[in-house]
Amino acid sequence: MTGVDLTTWILGPVLGLMTFLFIFRIILTWYPQVNLNRLPFNLIVWPTEPFLVPLRKLVQPIGGVDITPIIWVGIFSLVREILLGQQGLLTMLDRVN
Repeated sequence: MTGVDLTTWILGPVLGLMTFLFIFRIILTWYPQVNLNRLPFNLIVWPTEPFLVPLRKLVQPIGGVDITPIIWVGIFSLVREILLGQQGLLTMLDRVN
């Protein structure tokens, strides 16, 4: 197993999981009465909150809606496509070897 294969094998699921968690985070914003400190919701909040806090300082809510989880879904999707997509950097490196 090469370094590119190992990186792809680790990075693919991590980026996919983070995108999935941020999508759940978006869904949780529709239910403001949910206590995010209780199981199973804290399993979604714990890994996503460190990404959201600094971005919330830069991007203010638009019309009272926090759009930072949507921005992170876009960022993680873009990074995954750039690195692991059909024409991704790691995919092309793997084809060269």
